[in-house]
Amino acid sequence: MRPIIRVENLSKRYRIGARQPSYPTLRERLVELTESPLKRLRKGQKTGHTAVWALKDVSFDVAAGEVVGIVGRNGSGKSTLLKILSHITEPTAGRVELYGHCGSLLEVGTGFHPELTGRENIYLNGAILGMSRSEIRQRFDEIVAFAEVDQFMDTAVKHYSSGMYLRLAFAVAAHLRTEILFIDEVLAVGDAEFQKKCLGKVEGIAREGRTVLFVSHNPGAVTQLCRRALWLNDGQLESCGNSRDVVAAYLSKSYSGKHSWVQSARDAMESCREISLSSVRLCQGTQQATGVVRFDQEFTAEIEYEVKKAVTDVSIVLRIVTESGTIVFSSSDTDTPSPRVGFLCEESWRDDCGAELRSQGHYISTCKIPGRLLKSGSFFLTVGARRQRGNWIEFHENLLMFSVSTVGNPVHSRHLGVITPILDWEVRRLREV
Repeated sequence: MRPIIRVENLSKRYRIGARQPSYPTLRERLVELTESPLKRLRKGQKTGHTAVWALKDVSFDVAAGEVVGIVGRNGSGKSTLLKILSHITEPTAGRVELYGHCGSLLEVGTGFHPELTGRENIYLNGAILGMSRSEIRQRFDEIVAFAEVDQFMDTAVKHYSSGMYLRLAFAVAAHLRTEILFIDEVLAVGDAEFQKKCLGKVEGIAREGRTVLFVSHNPGAVTQLCRRALWLNDGQLESCGNSRDVVAAYLSKSYSGKHSWVQSARDAMESCREISLSSVRLCQGTQQATGVVRFDQEFTAEIEYEVKKAVTDVSIVLRIVTESGTIVFSSSDTDTPSPRVGFLCEESWRDDCGAELRSQGHYISTCKIPGRLLKSGSFFLTVGARRQRGNWIEFHENLLMFSVSTVGNPVHSRHLGVITPILDWEVRRLREV
């Protein structure tokens, strides 16, 4: 049976440092034609740029009705691949064959006009995605209900929050009746309830027999939604197969092999972000930078960072992830209103709108993880700095790996679950037999 997507030896090259030439005038073109061939050759050799291959000889097939996940570190070529498949970017070499009507959601709010209302942008964005006006009209109520922005439909979208933007953009793309749908990391933004709703929608699309290519930094979502996954590494296809096997291999290789992390001096100097992470380590008791923690004792994750200019609405986030890619939990240093040590006064924590203010300086955020919680085994630690509206300022996936030992664990190792909380039980005999 013919696949619905066929990619053969796909490559994409970008030139770093090359400036996009302006369109020549007629006079400039005539002058160029009068130059000698040797002079034109010398001009062509003065490029002063380097070539970077975002994709190199990538080949794979996708059958109709498959939901295929794509994993890989930042810069591995995932988004470039979807842009080529969506006909946004032309490949340098290789061939792509698509046998069906395609839709894509590659960036939040792509195709939205800030001055138009939500209602008008549904029709505009739907038309851009290939829907007719009658199709949009038929599905308008479903789109609005999914996006949960019905009371703001006649408000200009420039007044929407990033979460409202996301919900409306995803709703339009998800209700597009295409045979193929490309989704690029849209489930990373938004609250937990909306992420669950989006996952359910993607599952529904798959049950309808449509084909989905799904890029995500959430390995658990990939293993949940996809039977098959692709792993891109430095622009090349590292592995393709069962999603659980691919995700496990990706997480293992992406692990740095260290129990602590320190940003290089060069990266610190070159960073232009308002917040720059400088070090991450796990500690338990008197042990600094430990890679093995006792099951029955509390341990801490210490994240040091520099605030280069005052920022608001920013939090330091950590995730504990299993070897199979399931996120055990996420937490941020703005979850609890605990006192901020080192601030001049309590009022300096907040700006006029109530958002937390961090003035310029060096900080450390410490998260206390209770004992008798995580199951004995291996876990990854992901850390980053993000704005509370969703977008990441800095993100380090699976930065550290650590193990929870069986010391102090009274539960059998085959106990099911990703956590092993030791809960209080009471057993009473009601009567004699």
